[in-house]
Amino acid sequence: MFTSNPFAELSASISATVMQTYVVVMIILVVAGTLFDVVHKKSAKYFFQNWRKAKSQGTDVGAGEMVSIAVQTVAVDAITSGEFCNLRRRIAHLLAMYGFVIYAVSTTVMVFGYAAPEAATPAILPQLWYAGALMVCFGGYWFWFFIRVDVVAEGHSPLRIVRADLFILSLLASVTLGLIWAILQAAGSLWTTVFLGAYILATTVLFGSVPWSKFSHMFFKPAAAFEKRMSKANGTRSNLPAPSDNPATFGSTRSQPNHY
Repeated sequence: MFTSNPFAELSASISATVMQTYVVVMIILVVAGTLFDVVHKKSAKYFFQNWRKAKSQGTDVGAGEMVSIAVQTVAVDAITSGEFCNLRRRIAHLLAMYGFVIYAVSTTVMVFGYAAPEAATPAILPQLWYAGALMVCFGGYWFWFFIRVDVVAEGHSPLRIVRADLFILSLLASVTLGLIWAILQAAGSLWTTVFLGAYILATTVLFGSVPWSKFSHMFFKPAAAFEKRMSKANGTRSNLPAPSDNPATFGSTRSQPNHY
């Protein structure tokens, strides 16, 4: 089962062209949703205004130092999520982040390269797909059930869900239902079609809700981290907001709980 391409099996009932079109639409939704988020919240405008202000008020940062800061940003803030002080939260975030990358890339490769029934899928691709999905589930459920803020202690119901929860819940729903669908399909279960529909629905919500979820923050955070390091280097203070301490923001640092 773990060496079988679930999308190749699916092509017996749904053509590879339809699957490929769906993936392209999801990519367009992410791009469009991120651009809408940038324009609506004026994130890019605020970022560059703050950048110019800091540059005019602070000392000049040489090209070599700027490159060094960029490397540090990528190595510490992007690759290892070094902004998270809580080790458990950081590990959970990294598991989900890298799991999602592996899961998404392997999905795309299998759909576009090996979805045809006659195509022989390299065993490593479905293995990566399952491994990535399991990493997302482990990191995501660990965060949701064991690291997430104790809402009872704050006087809220443990069943309370806010808009900021949309990303992590839709991500977990999509990946979990995808795993269940693939397992049921391999077993020839009658429930395969039901879970396939649920998988498609959850995935559409995940990628279609970018303007209202935390999905686009993965693109903003490296830029904000770079700006903060640059501000520190030139002796000015960054005016960009600190990372959200909202517990519903997957992997965020926490100080005083801030629900919205």
